[in-house]
Amino acid sequence: MRVRFAGEWIADSEDVVLLHEAGHYPVAYFPASAVASGGLEPMEHTTRHRDLGPTSWYTVRAGTTAIPRAAWQHTELPAHAELLQGLVAFAWRAMDAFYEEDERVVGHAADPYHRIDIRQTSRHLTVRHQGRVIADSARPLALYESGFAPRWYVSRADVDTSALTPAEGQTFCPYKGMCSYWDISGLKGAVWGYEDAWPEVGRISGMLSFEPDKVEVRLDGARLQPEPGQAVIAHGADRDLSTDEIAPGRTQ
Repeated sequence: MRVRFAGEWIADSEDVVLLHEAGHYPVAYFPASAVASGGLEPMEHTTRHRDLGPTSWYTVRAGTTAIPRAAWQHTELPAHAELLQGLVAFAWRAMDAFYEEDERVVGHAADPYHRIDIRQTSRHLTVRHQGRVIADSARPLALYESGFAPRWYVSRADVDTSALTPAEGQTFCPYKGMCSYWDISGLKGAVWGYEDAWPEVGRISGMLSFEPDKVEVRLDGARLQPEPGQAVIAHGADRDLSTDEIAPGRTQ
């Protein structure tokens, strides 16, 4: 794994450790010896991690570019976290980019325990709003994703697309790609879909899914309800990220 900062490779290692914490994206920790000479400048600023103890912060420097509090290291680790001893983490959005081999890692480091399964089904799914049938399908796809309620995707051929208005803005999923949104009668973001999903989940490309808390979604006659605990942690766009780098076949 490598880190690029100010146009230079600031860190490069085959011994990166990913830290997984509940409710947080995975964080990559690099051996201090894998950081470019002069790349880390100690700061007086310190904090305390609730589980990992005292944390020292660094300014990251490359050439004439320097960003304070762009890297950190836990200095008094408990026994259960000894694996992080001597390792340094970089603030994701402060860096230019992170890479695994020659492919840019976008959004955040992938969680190897995060799983997506897609299944074809003949169950009857309908979507209505104010008495209008928006979608009616007997061939939806069920997408099961770690930590989330099942999501149901419908072919555009089974959707009254005249009821949909393209919404501004897109979001990014590190496991599925770039997500687009549509409004229904002023209901913001009631519909979403991946126009060109990553190959691993290519079956949902071009299909649409509907928010059950905004429109009436029924599966075999039973109305779907929003599931508790389904909030997604917001993640802004990576710095200097081009659309080419998040398209299928994203080798750089």
